[in-house]
Amino acid sequence: MSSSDKISTIPSLLRNVVETIHPPETTFLVHKRNADWENISFKTTLDHADAVSAFFLEKGISKGDRMGLMIENGPDYIYYDQGIQQINAVNVSIYPTLSEHEVEYIINDSGMRAILVGNPFLFKKILKIAGNCKQLEYIIPAFPDHSRIPVPDDLMVEVISFEDLLLTGKAKTAQFQEEITGIRRAISPSDTSSLVYTSGTTGTPKGVMLSHYNSVENVKVCLTQMKVIEKDDVFLSFLPLSHVFERMATYHVCCTAGCTMAFAQSLEMLAKNMTEVKPTVMNCVPRLLERIHDKALKSGTADGGVKAKIFLWAMETGKKYRQRADEGKSLGFLLATKQKIAEKLVFSKIKERTGGRIKFLISGGAALPKNVGEFFGNLGIKVCEGFGLTETSPVMTFSEANRQVYGTVGRVIPGIEVAIQNIETKEIINIQTYDTFDENFVCPEGEIIVRGHCVMQGYFNKPAETAEAIDRDNWFHTGDIGRFYRGYLQITDRLKNIIVNSYGKNIYPSPVENIYLKSLRIEQIFLVGDKREYLTAIVIPNRESMQEKFKLEDSFFEIKETFITDPEIITWINEDIRTFSKELAKFERIKNFKVKRTPFSMDEGEITPTMKIKRKVVEKKYAESINEMYSASAEAD
Repeated sequence: MSSSDKISTIPSLLRNVVETIHPPETTFLVHKRNADWENISFKTTLDHADAVSAFFLEKGISKGDRMGLMIENGPDYIYYDQGIQQINAVNVSIYPTLSEHEVEYIINDSGMRAILVGNPFLFKKILKIAGNCKQLEYIIPAFPDHSRIPVPDDLMVEVISFEDLLLTGKAKTAQFQEEITGIRRAISPSDTSSLVYTSGTTGTPKGVMLSHYNSVENVKVCLTQMKVIEKDDVFLSFLPLSHVFERMATYHVCCTAGCTMAFAQSLEMLAKNMTEVKPTVMNCVPRLLERIHDKALKSGTADGGVKAKIFLWAMETGKKYRQRADEGKSLGFLLATKQKIAEKLVFSKIKERTGGRIKFLISGGAALPKNVGEFFGNLGIKVCEGFGLTETSPVMTFSEANRQVYGTVGRVIPGIEVAIQNIETKEIINIQTYDTFDENFVCPEGEIIVRGHCVMQGYFNKPAETAEAIDRDNWFHTGDIGRFYRGYLQITDRLKNIIVNSYGKNIYPSPVENIYLKSLRIEQIFLVGDKREYLTAIVIPNRESMQEKFKLEDSFFEIKETFITDPEIITWINEDIRTFSKELAKFERIKNFKVKRTPFSMDEGEITPTMKIKRKVVEKKYAESINEMYSASAEAD
C-alpha cells in the first residue's frame, strides 16, 4: 500500500490507487447482475463519479451541501458517494430500515438537497414524506421502472432516475472536468465529509460530523496496524454502508489499499455468496459469528456416534494447538500432526462454507463473546476485533494481526489517547497510546474516554450536545465501561446499561447476557433488575432449535400473544438457564424469565439500526410483564 502524502481526502484515495497501485482497468467492484457476477474497474468507477459530479455542479450543488443516500450496498452507492465527495458535498447516509418519521427528521435536520433511493419500497416511503421536506430538491430512484410508481401531482421535488442522471452527467463531464478537478484538489482535510445520524438507545437522532481528516487518518493508521491486508485481497461487503464501521473497514480500506470490494446480494444470500466470491477478508458483527458457531456445533454433534466424537476431538485438538501457538510454545510433532488431521476431517469443511480463502474476519459493532472468538481460533481462522463509535470515525482500538487476546478489542491505534476515567470521582485512572503499549499492562475499569484525530467535529447544529460529549480538555466521553487487560482494551458494558440492584451491587448486563447466549436454545436475552432485589430476563428462543424440538409450525410465531406460556418450552429454556447460571455469581443469576415469541424489532422501536436493544423502551413497553415476574417470584418465596 502506498503511504503517499497526497492521501488526505476521501476522493484522493481512489486517485492514488490508479496512480500508484493498480492500472485503471483493474477490477475494483464486483456485484451480481441477474445470474452473473460483474466486474467493474477503477476507471469505470471514477468515470461514473465524474458524471455524478458534473450533473450536480450544473444543478448548483456546492461545498457543504448535504446529499442523501438511502440505498442497499452496491456500485451505485460508490458512484454517488465518490461523485458528491469530490465536489465537496457531504454524504448523509440513512438506514433503509428507519421509519418514515425518522427519515423525515434526518432529511429536514440535515437540510438535505437530494437523495438516492435504492428500491420501490424506499421510493414510496420518500414520496410520502417529501412534501414535508422543504429543502429537498431531487429524488433519485436507482432501480428500473420507477415511473410505474405514481408521484403526487403536487410534489415540488424533481424525480430523476439514477440511470438518467448518469447519462446526463456523462454528456456534460468534459464541460465540467476542469472544475471537478479544481474542487477536488482544493478540498481541505478539515472539510466535513459525512454526516452520520446516530440515535443510540435513547433520544433524538444526532448528526455526527466527520471530516475528511477523521476518515482518512482513521483508515491509514488502522492499515499500519493490519499489515496483512494486501492489494489483491477480496472483501465481501454485507453490513450496511450507512453504518460508519462498514464504510471505513471495507469501503475506505479497499479505496486505500487497492483491494477488490464485492457486494453480497442480501443477508439471506450471504452464505451462498461467500462460496461464489471466495473472499479473503470480511467485516461482520458478533451475532453472525455466533450463528456460524452455533450451526457448526449443532451440525458436528447432532448425529452423535463417531461423527460427533471426531468433531469434539478436532475442536479439542484445535484448542490445544491455538493455546500453545498463542503462548509461543513449541507445537511438537504429535500435536502438529493431530492438527493437520483435524484440519482435513473437520476444519476444512467449516471453512468451505466461507469460500475457503478467508485470511481473517474483522468483528465490530459489539463485543464478541470470548468463547466464540476462541472457537474460530481453534479452527485456525483469526477474528480481529476493533472498538469505536460513530463519533470516533469509528476505530479507537484494533487487534494486531500477530497477537490475539480473546475477550478484548485490541491495541490503541497510532495518534490518539485512550483513557480510563473513574465513574464517580472523574479522576483519570490511566492514559494509553500506541507508543506506551505494554503487553502485560492491566488497570481498573471505568469510563472509556478518547482524544485525538478520530474524534468527530461535533454534532450537527447541536452545540450543547457537543459540549456535553467533548469536555474542555477535548476528551470525548464514549459512555462505555472498560479497562486495559494485557495491553488491549476490554469492554465491560455501557455506562447507561449498568444495573444497580436494591443491595447496591453493580451488574454489567453484557457479560452476564453473553454467558446465557452460549446456549444454543437462546437467540437474544435482555436482563432486568435495576433497583430490584434480583435479576429477571426476557428471553428470545432460537427459533430453529425450538421448531425442531417441539415440531412447531411457522404459524406458532404469528400468534398475537407476546410471550410463550407453554410449560414444556419454558422448562426446555430453563434447563440451559440453570446450567449456565453456575458460571455466574449468585447476584448475577436470573431468578425468573419470560419467553418472548418473536425477536426484538426495529419496526417496533425496540432496537437501534446497529442492533442494540433500547433498554428504556423495552422496560417501559413490557413493564406489566416485568412486574409479573417479580410478583410471581415473590409468591414462590
